[in-house]
Amino acid sequence: ERTSHIEVVAEAATATEALDDAENVSTDVILLDISLRTQDGVELIPQLLHDFQPAKVLILTAVEDVETHLLAMEEGARGVVMKDQAPEILVKAIEAVSRGEPWIGQAISMAALNKLARVKTAKEKLEPDAAKIALLTPREREVVAAVARGLSGPRIGEELNIADGTVRHHIASIFGKLEVSNKLELAVFA
Repeated sequence: ERTSHIEVVAEAATATEALDDAENVSTDVILLDISLRTQDGVELIPQLLHDFQPAKVLILTAVEDVETHLLAMEEGARGVVMKDQAPEILVKAIEAVSRGEPWIGQAISMAALNKLARVKTAKEKLEPDAAKIALLTPREREVVAAVARGLSGPRIGEELNIADGTVRHHIASIFGKLEVSNKLELAVFA
């Protein structure tokens, strides 16, 4: 079938049929209903992307669960179109995904933004010091580990093969980044 420059090259009712087509069909966009009879369509996305490279997956669904839509996007789908939308919307979505652009409706956009905000807030609550630790260089992390083991400045220098002045510089930098004021607080922080 042809609609403008869109051509349907294959149809499959099951995951097995779709995967069997991979050897014989070349396609730009795979239109996938995530409510398959024999398998969860979301679970099928990575396999489709692998078998039909460089095709992109566009979800066509009646499922209004935004979390399922987000999961499909996380698995590699480039967009979601609801079955009750006008045919012109589906054509625009296929064209956009074919060009490599995402197709995301307002509901999924808001859900994604809310999910990101929840994840960020949860991380901040659970790991208030993680952001501080991320600021440390690999060498500064080695110095923190040495301080936590109770090593003195000169001993840290010997172990890491760096000068005493460099050790002092690292410790001063660490104090500032971790907002501690002495080695005991640093050892407790570590």
